[in-house]
Amino acid sequence: MSAPASPRIGFGAIWHRRLRPVAHEFRYRTYFLLLPLRSLRRQACAELNRNRRGWLSFHDRDHGAGGDDALAWFEQLLEREGIADADGEVWLQTFPRVLGYAFKPVSFWYAHRGDGSLAAVLAEVNNTFGERHAYLLAGPELAWGVQSHARKVFHVSPFCGVSGEYGFRFELLNSAEGLPSHTVARVDLHDSQGPLLQTSVGGALVKLSAASVRRAVFGMPFMTLGVILRIHWQAARLWIKRVPFFTKPGAPQNFVSR
Repeated sequence: MSAPASPRIGFGAIWHRRLRPVAHEFRYRTYFLLLPLRSLRRQACAELNRNRRGWLSFHDRDHGAGGDDALAWFEQLLEREGIADADGEVWLQTFPRVLGYAFKPVSFWYAHRGDGSLAAVLAEVNNTFGERHAYLLAGPELAWGVQSHARKVFHVSPFCGVSGEYGFRFELLNSAEGLPSHTVARVDLHDSQGPLLQTSVGGALVKLSAASVRRAVFGMPFMTLGVILRIHWQAARLWIKRVPFFTKPGAPQNFVSR
């Protein structure tokens, strides 16, 4: 059996660009976790502060159905969806809790086969209304650097209707030692008129350690609180620009769409 993979922390940026009906763009510094959940099942990481208090922590109940074991929930989801070849590592890219607080606009679950190829990716989306939906990408065409598509069915922003199609593209670079060193998740939205939104989150990855935790927390102590504040600030800017407003529909009946 190979040695357990170690958790990583990424330092990079969130980027967002709206193309219509007015141009609107922003970029913020951020950091995020990349967690090898099956390895963590075998060997815990003290620096992670899993399901307990800490300057920076990860809580399983922030994902899936809100239970005590997010990986077990994800594995059950894969089984229900008929994905039986995800027998390799499961990496979760997500924002941590900082000083006990977290808001996670999107998290990405990367389920690998034993040979390291992608068997499935789950994009887990939260909106500011307390709702959650997940887009499951799978199939022989799924791969790093290759765009996958999913129909938009979940309300995220009052300035964007629930229509169109997402284009997902995931990039991962490994170091000479075979460890993840840089990742980017790109999500674009197209509607009936063409490209509408372009977004990405990514950065350079280092080992999660006491030193990297200090760098994250002291460098951006209110990072997760800033996520929700910036969402509302950008919404105010769009309102000032007179971008059309869409009434919130009900959440999708099914938690997962493919």
